[in-house]
Amino acid sequence: MARLFIVLGLVLVAVGLLIAMGVPIGRLPGDMTYRRGNFSFYFPLTTSIIASVVLTLLLMFLGRR
Repeated sequence: MARLFIVLGLVLVAVGLLIAMGVPIGRLPGDMTYRRGNFSFYFPLTTSIIASVVLTLLLMFLGRR
């Protein structure tokens, strides 16, 4: 459990550093935006796929003993 918290903390620090450096996390090509008048809808498709792959690899790595 402690190893999981350490890795999650390091991941959060890495994401924070990427955002601070100006990497557009959350506004990638493939993310869908629909705007019509007073209504806007944003669906982060590409961001969701990348987050899923990264989390899957991370949990597979942590699950091995």
